[in-house]
Amino acid sequence: MAFSNPIVIWLVVGVVMMLAELVIPGGIIILLGGAAVIVSGALALDIVEGVVQALTLWFIASIALVMSFRQVTQKLVGGDSHVGNTDEELDLFNQTALVKQTIGPGQQAGRIEFQGTDWTAIGDGSEIVAGSQVRVICRENIALVVEPISDC
Repeated sequence: MAFSNPIVIWLVVGVVMMLAELVIPGGIIILLGGAAVIVSGALALDIVEGVVQALTLWFIASIALVMSFRQVTQKLVGGDSHVGNTDEELDLFNQTALVKQTIGPGQQAGRIEFQGTDWTAIGDGSEIVAGSQVRVICRENIALVVEPISDC
């Protein structure tokens, strides 16, 4: 058998891809290599002929293997499956901040220090003096809406 034989080429590519899974974990490359081994077997059994049919079978087998066994390989290989919070508003809600510049009265904006950064802040209409603690209610455009923390 010469190395130019398509059966050998598909088999070698498949085995190399499967072994590459040891270096590049993720559970997909091993499935792509398995699809290449399937193509090698189909070429050996004369089920497919030529490059176009071999590539078509490889694409179909790859998709089928990935769709079928992705969950299984992900459990074996592992990986980060944490889904973080994508809503920034939830991170702001009910946090405390320090008033740096008096807020109010009315809709007059002031400044607060929140999470190590100065922010423009608006209040509920009452005057909130500098140095007091406030609770962040929400964000309105680029300003934070705050309310004073009562000492009850």
